[in-house]
Amino acid sequence: MDVAGVRRAYIGSFTSAGGYGITTATVDPDTGKLTESGRTDAVADPSFLALSPDTTVLYTVSERPEHGGAAAFSLTDPDTPAQLGATVPVGGGAPTHLCLAAGHLLTANYASGSVSALPVGPDGALGAPRHVLRHTGGGPNRERQEAPHAHAVLPDPSGRWVLSVDLGTDSVRVCALDRVSGELGVHHETVLRAGSGPRHLVFHPGGHRAYVVNELESSVTVLAWDAQTGVLTPLGSTATLPKEAADQPNYPSEVVISPDARFIWVANRGHDSIAVLSADGDRLELLGTHPCGGHWPRHLTLDPEGRRLYAANERSGDVTWFDLEQATGRPRRAGSLPVPAASCVVFG
Repeated sequence: MDVAGVRRAYIGSFTSAGGYGITTATVDPDTGKLTESGRTDAVADPSFLALSPDTTVLYTVSERPEHGGAAAFSLTDPDTPAQLGATVPVGGGAPTHLCLAAGHLLTANYASGSVSALPVGPDGALGAPRHVLRHTGGGPNRERQEAPHAHAVLPDPSGRWVLSVDLGTDSVRVCALDRVSGELGVHHETVLRAGSGPRHLVFHPGGHRAYVVNELESSVTVLAWDAQTGVLTPLGSTATLPKEAADQPNYPSEVVISPDARFIWVANRGHDSIAVLSADGDRLELLGTHPCGGHWPRHLTLDPEGRRLYAANERSGDVTWFDLEQATGRPRRAGSLPVPAASCVVFG
């Protein structure tokens, strides 16, 4: 949000599929409506974005299949992100996710099954990778799990650990990150159901539970999280599709939790829906699914107040927003902005 109190959304997209790169949009505080205010195609395939804690720098991956990269953009002019230095190679292929932790930018590199740690300079610019942690292993799905495929990386709420979610190995690695050297060391690996294909993870606001969305079996797994020992423990899984649609090809992409932890939303690609689940202790219940407003919802995010849900529908080329019923968690379509090959939305 700038000094005038104007909030902005930053939308990543696949330039290789006709996307604009990074699109900037202003956000109407009363309706949630997005209005495009700028764009830049300085980086190829900026498919996933993250903001610095003070929202002055925007970070993106460059999801190139063999030689992936990462880049930083100054938001001095919030409508016109200005790249800080060159795009930095991450030492891995197809980086799909990134986060900030312990003075570093971390990328999850899907094609190479690795996580890279890049130092962040005083001005927010990126340096060359200090360490690349390469995963090992595979899974029973010969087409999708022939090798490791790191799909997400994020810090835990305590700031002591970094978690790497690997679709190819059906596991989540808990790592320690050295602030000085940038070295990542695997502390513990939690193995999930064979063939489930874990993709993304979100923590309970209280920090004691985590929820992993599984791309290959259309489910969400609840895990207990102990920040003292750095151990995740699976507690059970719940489907993201109703029984009558269980045989339909579907590949969930993102999981989001409400600020009060009452509801969880999951984007279903294939079924083209948003699943609403109630969170009751260690159990989830599928309350229903609702149209995502487009085709192939690659990403979901809540606005900072938790009142609206935004879906980046990659193949229909739009970002659709929904008002959320506070009592039921049900999303009600409120509007849409055309964004070709949309892949991610973050709020400044």
